[in-house]
Amino acid sequence: MKDFTIAIYCFVDDLLLKIDNKSIDKRRKLSNSQVITTVIISAKYFYGNQTSACGYLASHHGFNVPDKSNFNRILHSLTELIADLFSALGVIFKNLNTESVYLIDSFPVPVCKNIRICRTKIVQGKEFRGFNASKREYFYGFKAVRRFGSCDYYRKRYSS
Repeated sequence: MKDFTIAIYCFVDDLLLKIDNKSIDKRRKLSNSQVITTVIISAKYFYGNQTSACGYLASHHGFNVPDKSNFNRILHSLTELIADLFSALGVIFKNLNTESVYLIDSFPVPVCKNIRICRTKIVQGKEFRGFNASKREYFYGFKAVRRFGSCDYYRKRYSS
């Protein structure tokens, strides 16, 4: 978690240097990148609890975190900046995706019932065993994935 926190802070700080050229008030305890890092860490590791994330960052990384009310004021003042940040991230990820293939949905294509796995001759092996989370059941077969971009189905062997 410590490496992820440092990586997120460095990434957000570098990105904000590119898109945000405003100076912040000298009386503020946290920079914009520290506030955004705190929000991301709270969402990833603390189930959205920003108070716990502030406590973690203060004790492990030395962030000088203000009280809850001031933190929320700072966070709400950064609404447009966060929207610009995610817009810039979307452009970066779009440029990195050269194939323009986006996965939309997947569903299992069972070959046989689970009781008949030992008798099937179509496919054999443990790599064809998968789990369908929506039905809470195991299946034996393939997992079909709908791709957006080339608009075709393809079968992907399920591997655990």
